[in-house]
Amino acid sequence: MGKPTGFLEFPRRGPRTRPVAIRLGDWDEVYEDQAEAEVREQAARCMDCGIPFCTQGCPLGNRIPVFNDGAFRGRWAEAAAQLFATNNFPEFTGRLCPAPCESACVLGIADDPVTIERLEYQTAEHAFALGLPVMVVPSSETGYHVAIVGSGPAGLAAAAQLRSAGHRVTVHERADAIGGLLRYGIPAFKLDKAVLERRLAVLADAGVEFRPSSPIGPGGLALEDLQRQVDAVVVAVGATLGRRLPIPGSELAGVHLAMEYLEAANRAVASAGTPAIDARDRSVLILGGGDTGADCLGTAHRQGARSVTQLEILPTPPRERPADEPWPTMARLFKTTTAHEEGGERRFAAETLALEGDDRVRRAQVRDLDTGEVATLAADLVLIAAGFQGPDLAALGVGTPHVTTRGTLAVDDRWRTSLGGRAPVFACGDAVRGQSLVVWAIAEGRSAAAAVDEHLTGSRRLPAPVRPGAASW
Repeated sequence: MGKPTGFLEFPRRGPRTRPVAIRLGDWDEVYEDQAEAEVREQAARCMDCGIPFCTQGCPLGNRIPVFNDGAFRGRWAEAAAQLFATNNFPEFTGRLCPAPCESACVLGIADDPVTIERLEYQTAEHAFALGLPVMVVPSSETGYHVAIVGSGPAGLAAAAQLRSAGHRVTVHERADAIGGLLRYGIPAFKLDKAVLERRLAVLADAGVEFRPSSPIGPGGLALEDLQRQVDAVVVAVGATLGRRLPIPGSELAGVHLAMEYLEAANRAVASAGTPAIDARDRSVLILGGGDTGADCLGTAHRQGARSVTQLEILPTPPRERPADEPWPTMARLFKTTTAHEEGGERRFAAETLALEGDDRVRRAQVRDLDTGEVATLAADLVLIAAGFQGPDLAALGVGTPHVTTRGTLAVDDRWRTSLGGRAPVFACGDAVRGQSLVVWAIAEGRSAAAAVDEHLTGSRRLPAPVRPGAASW
C-alpha cells in the first residue's frame, strides 16, 4: 500500500480531454497525458485491499494493487513487470477497456473508484518509453508450428503467448493489414494506429510471422490445407456479422452497418483520403446507444456531419447508483463518452419504425416508447449499431455441426473445436464468446494458447486466466 491515507487525501482525477473545438479538427487521441505527480497521486488512492476485488473483476487477473504501488513509487520497471505478466497488451486495454476492475474497486463503495484503467495506460507507456521488456522472448525453439486465423486482440494474444513458449507462429488475416478490430473497428481518436504498429513491430521482432490478405476458407487457402501445414490451428476471427434491423426501408441507399462505416473511416484516415461512406454535410441517424454507436458519433462529428442523432431503444439509465445496487455497476448507470461531449442529440426509449426515401434514405419514423408519440426525423445517412450476430463462419468454411445455437464456434473445456483434420483446431475470443470486450478477447487468447501449448508439449507452461464459457461481468 503506497500511501495508507492516499484515498482520503486525493480525489479521483482522470486525464483531461483536449478541447472539443480542437480535437474535432483531427483524429488524434482525445486524452492529454497526466503529469507524473498526478499519476502518482492517483496510484496512492489504491487501498491494497485484503481481498483485491479489482483483480477478480479483471478477466485477465491483473495484479492491480501491485502495479499501482509501483506506479506510486515511480518504480516503473516493477510495475511493468507485474502488468505485462498477466496482460499482453495493456497499451490497448488502458485505452479501450470499460474497466470492470473499477466497478469492482472497494473504494467505489463509498467514493469514486481508483483510476485503474489510466494507471494501466501509464504503466504501459512508461515501459515503452523507458525501453523496458514488453514481451517475453523465447529462449529456445520447440519445433512446433501454430497457425492463428484472425489478427484481432484474441489472435494477437494467442500469437504472443505461443511465440513466448518457443513455437513458430504464423498469423493469417483476410484483410489487407494486421489488427482486426483494433485496425479497422476502433476509431483513431480512441486508439492511435501508431500504438498498434508499435505492438506489431514488437511481435514481429520476437519472431511472429504476419500474413495479411491471407483468407482461410472459400476464396483462400482451405482450412484443411492449412491443417496439413502446421501442428495446430487457433481460430480467432471475431464476431463480425452485423445485425440488421427488420424494418421497412433498411435496404435503401445510405443505410449502413456501423462497422462498414467505421472501417471506411479508418481506411480514409490512414490514407488521408475521402471515406467511402462520408457523413460530411449529412443528417446522421445512429441506431444503437452502445459503444459502437458512440464511435460512429465521434467519427461523424470529425467528418463534418450537419447533425447527428443517436437512438437507444432502452429507457434512460439512472444517473446515480440504484438503491438495490451497493456496488458500482457500469451497465446500469448512465454513461457519457467523450463523443457525447462533442455534440449531437441522444434519445432513449426510441424505437425506429421505418426508414423512408426514394432511392436513398431521407427520414425515419421513430416512436417514443414513453409517450407513444411518433416523430419524423431527417436522416440521409443511417448507421445501424445494433450489435453483432456472431462470427462469419461461412467465410471460414465451417458448417453447422461445429457451431453452437448462438452461431459461435463450439469448443470443449480445452478450447478445442470438433473440426477434424491433420492438426487440431482450437478457437477463442468473440468467435467463441460472441460480441464482447477487448479484455475478454485477450484473456481467451491467452487461455487458448495455454491449451495449445499443453497439447503440443504435454505440460502446462502458460497461464490460462479464464475457462470456456466463463461469465462476463
